[in-house]
Amino acid sequence: MSKRSNKSNSNKIWQSLNTILLVIYLILACYFLFLVFRYHILAVSNLNLILAGALLFVAILALLLILKNKARIFTLFVLLTSVLLSAFALIGVQQFVGLANQFNATSNYSSYSISVAVLADSEIGNVSQLSSLTAPTKTDAENIQKLLEDIKSTQNKDLTVEESSSYLASYKSLLAGDTKAIVLNGAFENLIEQEDPDYAKKIKKIYTKDLTKTVEAPKVTTNKTFNVYISGIDTYGPISSVSRSDVNIIMTVNQDTKRILLTTTPRDAYVPIADGGNNQNDKLTHAGIYGVDASIHTLENLYDIDLNYYARLNFTSFLKLIDLLGGVDVYNDQEFTSLHGKYHFPVGNVHLDSEQALGFVRERYSLANGDGDRGRNQQKVIAAIIQKLTSAEVLKNYDGIIQGLQDSVQTNMPPETMVGLVNTQLASGGKYTVTSQDLKGTGRMGLPSYAMPDSNLYMLEVDQTSLETVKAAIKDVMEGK
Repeated sequence: MSKRSNKSNSNKIWQSLNTILLVIYLILACYFLFLVFRYHILAVSNLNLILAGALLFVAILALLLILKNKARIFTLFVLLTSVLLSAFALIGVQQFVGLANQFNATSNYSSYSISVAVLADSEIGNVSQLSSLTAPTKTDAENIQKLLEDIKSTQNKDLTVEESSSYLASYKSLLAGDTKAIVLNGAFENLIEQEDPDYAKKIKKIYTKDLTKTVEAPKVTTNKTFNVYISGIDTYGPISSVSRSDVNIIMTVNQDTKRILLTTTPRDAYVPIADGGNNQNDKLTHAGIYGVDASIHTLENLYDIDLNYYARLNFTSFLKLIDLLGGVDVYNDQEFTSLHGKYHFPVGNVHLDSEQALGFVRERYSLANGDGDRGRNQQKVIAAIIQKLTSAEVLKNYDGIIQGLQDSVQTNMPPETMVGLVNTQLASGGKYTVTSQDLKGTGRMGLPSYAMPDSNLYMLEVDQTSLETVKAAIKDVMEGK
């Protein structure tokens, strides 16, 4: 074989190799740019257009060199480097988009279950053995009717219902032997657990219907000011599960003034509960058992504002992010020891890892003002996390933070809005000033509860002067004052 023939074959091999790399690069670059423009990533100072131009320049340069069969090693090096960089960039963008979509995946519905329950030692094992049930049809008629219709459809069984005042009252009548079976809405089980921590061992569920309820779409805004409802729950099921909300914080954001105001409403605040609560006064935390919409509408009515978005945090897993952030520093204004972990917190600046933070935000019994002080401690930790997440330090553990957030956050904020916030932060730079406030009131017993009418619960009667002060502060931040 002649030297000319060998050289020709060698040229073809180089040309084929570089052509394959160019095709791979074009596929990666095109998909990457699709995501960049689809979600408005780097849409600040024309960075996305500059990036697109740079990627196009590389493709045209490589194509010309391949066609002219020039600088083959240089072309190979450029294409290999471009393929690797494009791949890494694409993985990063896909992670972000995937995480944002995962946050959104269950944001338009809440899940819960409703069951037929009998005593744990009962011989009854099937709804076909029953003729009647006890249930609170006045306060949860819609869900109870769905259960009855499902039993009729699947078991061909019509059951009559004996009225009770609440799910707790139904449970007590079951224990007393006054009824053979009760309806039990899973969202209300925490209320029964408050009265009887061992309730789950005393009953068995013989029929269960899984249900979902639609959650309103977000009130998307293009304004640089908006409100986010942060609901802190501790549920062992999916993040979409209906649950009481033990943390209720409104985050008011003004991107122009770089201000964030955190407003805490105590879980025991005695307020009109919207939606399933029929605007009857009850503990704020009870709004959560009617779904996240009920909590949102309750707070909107209380403060005369729109809550544009919500974020539900499984607080236990969310606080694990603190370790990924290298811990957070907060100022503690009263010495106490937490029941969770028996951590001692002196007065002054304290550094918290995730377990210490959990003890810090859960404790209320050792604090002078109980739940009010607990709410303020929750604000401090959330503010510290926000400061860390808006700093350059977050890039050091980007992958870990992405993984850590996956199962602990649910939000209806669209991915495009999340990216818009990042773009605004990139354009303006600087850190946010985070301040906080909380609604105050007077604690007392004896006020009627709509969800638990048979119980004597601790409530916080809202101080009207404090309410007006809180409303004014939110308005000032939104108006940039």
